[in-house]
Amino acid sequence: MTPPDTRPSLLLVDDEPANLQLLRQILQHDYRLLFAKDGARAIELARQERPDLILLDVMMPGMTGYDACRALKHDALTAHLPVIFVTALSDMSDELEGFNAGAVDYITKPLSPPIVRARVRNHLSLVRVDELRESRLQIVQRLGLAAEYKDNETGKHVIRMSHFSQRLGRAIGMSEREADDLLNAAPMHDIGKIGIPDRILQKPGKLDAEEWAIMQTHAAIGADIIGEHEGGMLAMARRIALTHHEKWDGSGYPNRLAGEDIPLEGRIIAVADVFDALTSVRPYKRAWSVDEAVTHIRDGAGQHFDPQLVELFIADLPAMIEIKERWAEDADTQTDNAATGVPAAA
Repeated sequence: MTPPDTRPSLLLVDDEPANLQLLRQILQHDYRLLFAKDGARAIELARQERPDLILLDVMMPGMTGYDACRALKHDALTAHLPVIFVTALSDMSDELEGFNAGAVDYITKPLSPPIVRARVRNHLSLVRVDELRESRLQIVQRLGLAAEYKDNETGKHVIRMSHFSQRLGRAIGMSEREADDLLNAAPMHDIGKIGIPDRILQKPGKLDAEEWAIMQTHAAIGADIIGEHEGGMLAMARRIALTHHEKWDGSGYPNRLAGEDIPLEGRIIAVADVFDALTSVRPYKRAWSVDEAVTHIRDGAGQHFDPQLVELFIADLPAMIEIKERWAEDADTQTDNAATGVPAAA
């Protein structure tokens, strides 16, 4: 039985057979090749085969390469596919139009085989990096959801509070990269609840002192699950898990940090998580109105919450309400939450 061909696939598009033949000679030993002689066929093949990379001529009859690239980028099925233009057009304005159309690179003819191979190899490497990053983010998000299922909450809670956190991060001056890391790290805030016994996590009514002490360990457990990292999103996720129950006045847990000794991301999650918890139905309470929740958070400024973050959150309240409405719970979920046993608040 012939093993499957696992080489990356390339879609080569040119209306001149000689050009396709040259590209085939340059690339056939390392890649699986697909061929198209016009833009319409290229779009059709891209939708059917989802190649790893597209090499696209510009000057073709009917649909130009620029038009074909724009069409690919406006289609959800093909928008992620990287496109390299391969063309005789060499003016700066031509390259600019190519990049504006959505291409990742621009190779001019006559073709140099080493340059073609190097450009293709480099862009496929970037695709692999993006795929690995996306896979890592999905794993992190799924672990966050695992904790929510154990705590009788829903995935929409972590979606809402993650978006609240991202906006709040931007408002206080985080870079776009930091705010995106915050969006993807936030779902891990309660991952440590996986290590809390169900008899405590799902106990109806108030926890006694011993049970509350055990519940508080979920912050350190979460940090241990995520582990030590030199930097990046997972390092941020660890800080969030460990510090999102610290309070501005030093009365929180697990380490009774105060003020700016609490990492910024932990202070942000504290506001976002409490706002969503207050305004959502839980088995032990009704959903508070937005006004009630805002009053509670405002009253907690300088005690539970960073006062500057409270001001920024309230100033951006219309956008926060929009996020809440966009990912609202459906009626069945709210009914189930109201009917199930009462988990302990953390």
